[in-house]
Parts: sequence; structure tokens; C-alpha cells
Amino acid sequence: MSISNIIKTIQDIMRQDVGVDGDAQRIAQLVWMIFLKIYADKETELEMLQDDYQSPIPEGLRWENWASDAEGMTGDELLEFVNNQLFPELKELSDV
Repeated sequence: MSISNIIKTIQDIMRQDVGVDGDAQRIAQLVWMIFLKIYADKETELEMLQDDYQSPIPEGLRWENWASDAEGMTGDELLEFVNNQLFPELKELSDV
């Protein structure tokens, strides 16, 4: 499957979710999700390689605690979390 097909499939899924208007907004959100997932994978690697690794991201904001649950947040609840908790708190982190 090509990357364009994967993105189209993800966009089709995102179109079903309420509160997201337009492909531009979906693309921006998709880019953030990809970044956060890649960062989470990097942290997993660092945790395996470094005994003393401490994530700079608070536990409740870590990918595996909010995004990896297939039955997790959707719709307005997810938008509320991302817009009013996740992004504002990530902006306040230093030395990340």
C-alpha cells in the first residue's frame, strides 16, 4: 500500500469523526499524530537502551496512554483533550 493510499484511508476514517472540518484541518491533525507516534516509538527505544531514561512528557499525555486504545476517545472528547490539554501542556514543556 502506498503512503498516499494510507493517508486517504486515514482521512476517510477521520471524515466520520465529528468536529473536524475540511481536509486541511485533517492533514494538520494527521501530521501531529504521526509526529507524536514517532516520538513515542523513539521513547520506547530509549527506555530499552537507557536504564535511567525519564520521559519529558507527563504520563497522561504519552501516546500509549491516550491514543493506542482502540476503544479510546473519539469525537468531541478527543478534540477537547487534544485542543485543551495535550497541545497546551506540550507547549509548556521545556528541554524536549
